[in-house]
Amino acid sequence: MLAVMGAVIVLVGVIGGYLLEHGNLHMLWQPAELVIIGGAAFGAFLIGYPPKLIKAVVEIITRILTNKSTYKKDEYMDVMRLLSDIFSKIRKDGLISIESDVDAPEKSKIFTKYPSFLGRHHAVTFVTDTLRTVMTTTIEPHELEALLETELDAHHDAAMLPSKSVNTVADSLPGLGIVAAVLGVVLTMSKMGEPPEVLGHSIGAALVGTFLGVLLCYGFVGPLSRNMEQVAGADAEYLTVLKVALMAFIRGAPPQISVEFGRRVIPSEVRPTFLEVESALKAKK
Repeated sequence: MLAVMGAVIVLVGVIGGYLLEHGNLHMLWQPAELVIIGGAAFGAFLIGYPPKLIKAVVEIITRILTNKSTYKKDEYMDVMRLLSDIFSKIRKDGLISIESDVDAPEKSKIFTKYPSFLGRHHAVTFVTDTLRTVMTTTIEPHELEALLETELDAHHDAAMLPSKSVNTVADSLPGLGIVAAVLGVVLTMSKMGEPPEVLGHSIGAALVGTFLGVLLCYGFVGPLSRNMEQVAGADAEYLTVLKVALMAFIRGAPPQISVEFGRRVIPSEVRPTFLEVESALKAKK
């Protein structure tokens, strides 16, 4: 929603300033220029990137438009409760007691209590794979931590690719605007015998191509790519909370202390207080 509001403000600011100087809106309405710039940019995007990455771009943009690009305090509280449930069950009944939960989290009594977490497929896989590794191997804690760090780095690099691809498209838009402007000039040259007012209108229409290319780059697509970077960063922060809590427990910390380790690395603006987490865990029991 905030992204849509920002786009509206950009349009109001640009068009409003133009109208304050008594500009003619009809001159800015050049569908052919939009077709040239938009079509060329979209075609270049399809040429440059595989279908998997294009699908990822669509998914992230959908998250941004539906206000699901960030993690709210309630979602982190669910993570604290989930981890507490898992750690307490392991401490009470042993590691083997969560085997069925790890193998089929969508059917698990523990995981299904927290649909906000279950819907984060990367997070579910991260937790279940880590617990499965501990159950089936004798890996040392420091080796497991190095493995998880490598996994997080690889995930973050992959999560950044959609924003980088959109940023590349943004960088191309001013150039494509020049292409549209040059084509407009070519059309103007064929009208050299026309009256000055006709030529002036034709030249103005050509210059709109450059204007649109720059506006789309710096007013819309460029900011969108930066928003997508923030989405990738939020995902990395969410997974880091899981990693820190899991590693604390694997090293031998009690369930409540392990949860506290995870709570401490939650971003400050959505981090629940110690008392809030403690109250939530006591209420759960």
